[in-house]
Amino acid sequence: MRRPVVLGTLGVVLLLGGACGIPASSDVRVDGKGGAATGAGSGNGRPSEPPSRTASGSSNESFVRNFLSAAAGEPDRAYERVKAFIAPEDRARLQDKKGSEVAMTVVRLREAVYTLNSDSTTTVKITVQQIGVLRANGTLAPPVATETEYEFRLRSGALGGAVNDERAGLYVVDPPNALLLSDVALQQYYQGESIYFWSSDRTRLVPDQRYLPVAVPQERRVNEVVKWLVAGPSDWLRPGVVGLPDRTELINNATGANDRWEVNLDMSGDDQNGIDQLLTQLAWSLGDLGGELELKIRNNSQPVLDLNARRAAQRLYPITESPQRFCVYEGGIRPLDFVGELSGAVPLAPDINRNIVSAGLARADNRVLAAMVVSSGKSRQRLAVGSGPAPITTLNRGTSEYASISRPVWLRMADSRPGRGLVVADGQLYRFDEGARMYQVPLNLPAPVTAVAAALDGQRVALVAGGQLYVAAVNLDGGGVSIGPPRQLVTSLTGLTSVDWGREDQLVVAGSAGQPAIYEISVDGAVETPLRTDVGAKVNHLTAYPTNRSVPLPSGAYMYEANGVAYRSSPLERIEPDRVRDIAPPPAGGRPSNPSAPFFLY
Repeated sequence: MRRPVVLGTLGVVLLLGGACGIPASSDVRVDGKGGAATGAGSGNGRPSEPPSRTASGSSNESFVRNFLSAAAGEPDRAYERVKAFIAPEDRARLQDKKGSEVAMTVVRLREAVYTLNSDSTTTVKITVQQIGVLRANGTLAPPVATETEYEFRLRSGALGGAVNDERAGLYVVDPPNALLLSDVALQQYYQGESIYFWSSDRTRLVPDQRYLPVAVPQERRVNEVVKWLVAGPSDWLRPGVVGLPDRTELINNATGANDRWEVNLDMSGDDQNGIDQLLTQLAWSLGDLGGELELKIRNNSQPVLDLNARRAAQRLYPITESPQRFCVYEGGIRPLDFVGELSGAVPLAPDINRNIVSAGLARADNRVLAAMVVSSGKSRQRLAVGSGPAPITTLNRGTSEYASISRPVWLRMADSRPGRGLVVADGQLYRFDEGARMYQVPLNLPAPVTAVAAALDGQRVALVAGGQLYVAAVNLDGGGVSIGPPRQLVTSLTGLTSVDWGREDQLVVAGSAGQPAIYEISVDGAVETPLRTDVGAKVNHLTAYPTNRSVPLPSGAYMYEANGVAYRSSPLERIEPDRVRDIAPPPAGGRPSNPSAPFFLY
């Protein structure tokens, strides 16, 4: 008797639907970080501890879901929680590890098949997608396991396994020798956190994604965050950031009560500028906490830090204005006009605003940085770059022509250094400067690159190569641009075509979920949310405005183009020609052109 049950999809529907009743294809999004983790019981409306072994009674499906949640929580008790689900005679099969060695194998459930056996046990075969390894330090590392299936058996907890006793529950027999954790359990029992490290040139804070068990009480949250900072950044981010000085250690535990926190570090050096940067790093890494923090360096107190005041004085990102929407219309950049949104003037002089295929524009101090892909005849394209106060009057044009060039992106700077950007041309990644000079960026990827997007911090990029999704750190030391080893992200989408950053810890990605779709995917690949599942045609252009803490918006915004038609989200609507400003009406009897390659200026 075989009964297939799609647990992964069902779990996501229950989790999202139970929270707000939003269908999978909705454009509604929840932005920003959640509240701080709370004490035992629940946090942010979620339970802090996974269900017990007997909570599912004799239901096979519920028991398997709970078994794949059992490891969730503080790592020092993970094996204890999982072994409570395993039959006593089989518990030795799961080999315990201690301390920092505790790691959970995070999987996305595809299907579960249950087969009733003659001895009254049930064989369970689950099909999974390996997502990553959740380490004790809160990082989700790339997957190590390669299994696509796990098989084990269930038996009744009643004596002899022959009596169907609801109170006795079930046990796992022949368990996998791994701490399995479903992606649904990761979302339910952990709070996503961003901690921050200084960029390699110490001009910008760069977020690093971590997971904190909801079960961790708030009075210990500061301690956990400081331990993460002391231990250093995630492996993939390390090439673009700097950690705390070598041999930095936490003296005792961070303590706190009544909105006043104390952290004591054994840290080399007495550079006051470095200590001040550490205070800013702590303020943003504890971004949901208010009150005061007293930092001690080898028991020597620094001035007490007001966390909210420091975050207000040291903003994360150098932007101050809301985004403006533009598109390409009949070869020129034109503003888009939507009710309730700021619509700006084109920052290019009319005589250079022509033959444009796509564009990437950015504000930098009192200047505008403009990079355009322009057609040069015979189906060839080249890069054109200009900069200066708007309107820009001159462009530098690249010397090389290509069959295809992606939408160029700028790496945002925290100072007045000349602008640098990235672009894909004929399957290769290039950096470019304000003179439109292009330099190939070496990447050890198995397939041609087709898309690149830069995070608002300018120190992280997302790439699409061979239909797969990657992230990598950027190092801007020495006036050049180098990219660290790309990390591949696991996603249920296939055939990816486009990517952009929707938040500091989320990507907006276009690919196929059986049909063309747009998903939001976390920067480590663990969490994915369908935004559009009925796109109808392959997306060949995608751009997003990243929700951030400098200019917050009530919801994220993205625009895309598919089959020659441009759309915007929130609300979803086709971008019609009447949304394009400053264009002449078509000749009598003629049809207006479709707007194309929409983008944001911010």
